[in-house]
Amino acid sequence: MPRFDVTIAGELNLDLILYGLPQELPPERELLAERMMLTLGSSSAIVAHNLAALGCQVGFVSRTGDDPLGQIAVERLAASGVDVGKIRRVADKQTGLTVILQRELLRNILTYPGTIFDLSLDDIDFDYLTDAGHFHLSSFYLQRGLTAHVRELFRRLKAEGLTISLDTNDDPDDTWGGGLLDLLQYVDVLLPNAREAQKIARTDDLESAVARLAERVPLLVVKMGAEGALAQRGRERVWAPAVRSEFVDPVGAGDSFDAGFLSQYVRGAELPTCLAWGNVAGALSTTRPGGTEAFRDREWREGFLRERGVRV
Repeated sequence: MPRFDVTIAGELNLDLILYGLPQELPPERELLAERMMLTLGSSSAIVAHNLAALGCQVGFVSRTGDDPLGQIAVERLAASGVDVGKIRRVADKQTGLTVILQRELLRNILTYPGTIFDLSLDDIDFDYLTDAGHFHLSSFYLQRGLTAHVRELFRRLKAEGLTISLDTNDDPDDTWGGGLLDLLQYVDVLLPNAREAQKIARTDDLESAVARLAERVPLLVVKMGAEGALAQRGRERVWAPAVRSEFVDPVGAGDSFDAGFLSQYVRGAELPTCLAWGNVAGALSTTRPGGTEAFRDREWREGFLRERGVRV
């Protein structure tokens, strides 16, 4: 039996979230936030953390700087049960940091990449990654040290019998290139949100995007926020409604959806069950600041899941 249910290679950093800022941010002014939260960030780490909180065995490969931000990030990830033995701490490098300016109607996301761009094939123990049934990659466009090699990585993982899921997340350059469409031949589950699906498919129409992408991957799952989520597998379509929650912020909700969905997918659950878990996990994430705080609180997490008819 494999050691892990899921292995992940990706970025690891913290999020600094500022709440209660004015809607307009004029320059040269000292503007006050009402509150703040420093929490585990980065899509890859949020998926890993929340998968572990939902009962999966998770192995994680990453780089951080040899600095306090990196130390805190590794400790937070390890506390969830994720194996952190393959995280490389690099001297004279700074761990990345994302600052989120959360306002009532919108937010700004500012990222200092630091070691986020530096993860490379040299950091990856292939035997470690393949000691699992499934591999997940997030933030394709931030993995700049890996981008040129992801095709070969996916090919080797498929040859070893792993299933693969991909959540590209946003492209900061808004080009949506990098050989992404070619990579999809190796992907079993593609997990974009509606905007990302349209960007990848290069269309402004969601239905057209779904049709185009469903021809390229065995299973397409599109996150649609308050409208729920849909899955397209060939001609089969399944839709699941969003789950209502006491909303704090949307940070990490899509990554938490991925964790909920994959926690059931790797166990062979039916598609409606996977979608339902994705929506519940995404909703749970929004009840606390950031993408992992609601999952760190075991009593809150289990109560939320139990009230909505699911149990770990």
